[in-house]
Amino acid sequence: MIEQDWIWGFAGGLVIGLAGAVYLLVNGRIMGASGILGGLIDGSGRNSLMERLAFVAGVVLAPIPLVPLYQTVDTHVTGNLAAIVAAGLMVGLGTRLANGCTSGHGVCGISRLSPRGIVATIIYIMAGGLSVILFKHLLGVV
Repeated sequence: MIEQDWIWGFAGGLVIGLAGAVYLLVNGRIMGASGILGGLIDGSGRNSLMERLAFVAGVVLAPIPLVPLYQTVDTHVTGNLAAIVAAGLMVGLGTRLANGCTSGHGVCGISRLSPRGIVATIIYIMAGGLSVILFKHLLGVV
């Protein structure tokens, strides 16, 4: 039997792409999750507070209807809490350095053929690959 996990990834990609397109068409802005959340945290997004809150609520609540489809979910996340914290800090630092995250640069930037989005996404992918090599294969911590 053929593994069918790729179907879920494909479906998720389609939904994220559609959400990015709708967000851009309706709001005239890029759907960058880090920018939307960052504006809530630092207060710079007060002028679009309800829109930002609705986005965050949608990200949190949208998976709930899918719960009956999953009996068990294997995320392959390590149990090493230090590695999880370090990974979160590295992602946060990368997001700040790149002025955006994978949803803004990867999904929305590449689809608009933005050179900045394309370069940022290439760097994200390379950093992720190097992190796997370092932390999994060389250090064995994940």
